[in-house]
Amino acid sequence: MDARYEPKILALICTYCTYTAADMAGSLRLQYPPNVRVVKLLCTGKVDVLHLLAAFKAGADAVMVSGCEIGDCHFLEGNLRAKERVAHAKELIAEIGLEPERLEMFHIGASDAPQWAKAVEMMTRRARELGPSPLRKSEAAAMPAEGVAA
Repeated sequence: MDARYEPKILALICTYCTYTAADMAGSLRLQYPPNVRVVKLLCTGKVDVLHLLAAFKAGADAVMVSGCEIGDCHFLEGNLRAKERVAHAKELIAEIGLEPERLEMFHIGASDAPQWAKAVEMMTRRARELGPSPLRKSEAAAMPAEGVAA
């Protein structure tokens, strides 16, 4: 594996809990890897399996979905629907040859900034261990190297 490899991680997170925790982590200057790109959703219940699959197709090495703690969803059961969809998407990506560990659901409360930092660290470490997504490799092979004229 390339020593310069840094994984690309997409985080689909809810506005009310996880986004607040992530924002607080920044305010508290908690250190965690910068590999994650955040997409803020009103509720993780809006996450569709197609969104998760599209993230991998677009080159994500790992995807995190993070919503309110169980029993604490602002939209009653949105985080439970997201949990089911993530489980289904894990089965689908396993069928196409991707490691299901590249996708994970988290439940992080608004006041739990350290838990957000730990989740990002865990997913970054996991993605580094798994290496670049095979979908990303095939995409990179088709593109010319940086600094090389096509």
